Amino acid sequence: MSFSPLQVPTLKYQDVHLQIDTDRVSVNLDNAPLTLTRKEFQLLALLVRNAGQVVSREELLWSVWSYSTDVKTRTLDVHIRRLRQKLELADPRYIETVFGIGYRFQPSSSESHDGHKGFRAHYAAAAV
Repeated sequence: MSFSPLQVPTLKYQDVHLQIDTDRVSVNLDNAPLTLTRKEFQLLALLVRNAGQVVSREELLWSVWSYSTDVKTRTLDVHIRRLRQKLELADPRYIETVFGIGYRFQPSSSESHDGHKGFRAHYAAAAV
């Protein structure tokens, strides 16, 4: 499944540093707008939607670029690197590499106020 910015399922995420709203196609980092390309936005939204879970390289390549598993490309790695560069000032651990499998979005470790519920109190998603 592939989404254009207007077809990304509704997602609202917020922690101490990062706010994402797919309805508005907006991302803020430390209360300042963060400029992302269309593909960076789609990739981040997909990772956040699956926060805490490993998303395989194959699923990311198919969902964001419609690439089949037989396509050999480094585009995902380049986009992950660029996203990390843009997010790292707030929390360099947002996007974790799970070697040989894929990537996992880890909510900011500094945002958990209750010590165990973490991002879930600030995360809302609805399928469209």
